[in-house]
Amino acid sequence: MQFQDQLQREIHLDKTPQRIISLVPSQTELLVDLGLKEQLVGITKFCVHPKNLTKEKEIVGGTKEVKIEKIKEANPDIILCNKEENTQLMVKELEKVAPVHVSNINNLEDAYALMQDYGKIFRKENEAKTLIKAIKTEHQNFLQNIQDKPVKRVAYFIWRKPWMVAGGNTFINYLLELNKLENVYKDIDRYPAIKLEELREVDYLLLSSEPFPFNEKYIPEFEPYLDTEKIKFLDGEYFSWYGSRLKKAFSYFKKLHQDL
Repeated sequence: MQFQDQLQREIHLDKTPQRIISLVPSQTELLVDLGLKEQLVGITKFCVHPKNLTKEKEIVGGTKEVKIEKIKEANPDIILCNKEENTQLMVKELEKVAPVHVSNINNLEDAYALMQDYGKIFRKENEAKTLIKAIKTEHQNFLQNIQDKPVKRVAYFIWRKPWMVAGGNTFINYLLELNKLENVYKDIDRYPAIKLEELREVDYLLLSSEPFPFNEKYIPEFEPYLDTEKIKFLDGEYFSWYGSRLKKAFSYFKKLHQDL
């Protein structure tokens, strides 16, 4: 069987994969929701959904570094990666072990395409269709819910030391726009480092729960540069996990808008 991943790389599979290694947390959750939990033979330490999965499955490393020997021992039929979360060098090494599928997600259409790909590869097409339909319904309801909301200017922080924000050409930026939240750093690609003394004017400063776990104790660091009443804390999973978590994301976005 021949497939293409989202980087248009050709992948050959002799059979429907029964032994899967997933090196992307949001994709791991997606696999479980498609009914593929039993086929998972390796995950990362960051694959925290569903709860207790890291206690049940073999941990083969993180998203940037993996233990190749553990992966070899797991004897996978396929390894699932992502262009942003995993490295090119990692993918090259993993290809010596098993076929590697690499996702590349910038918007909802890319997310739907990935779900369809997994449906075909793992023979879960009906489950994928059902999931996509549910997310699309939530999406449309959400758009109707916020159609009269004004646009707000925001900066979305993802890291400290150095201070880093989500810029343009990211899935986070796409979801901010969908939420009628104008990213003041959208003119800079990816995840730029910035200086707080040069912070651009915003209506709200958004502090994400991941990858850096921002919380209230970091508020004083922003006090010299803006009114801290503008600071809002976010569950970053809803702005960066592009798998089945999207089905819950739009309810979260609705609640977020009640606070803005």
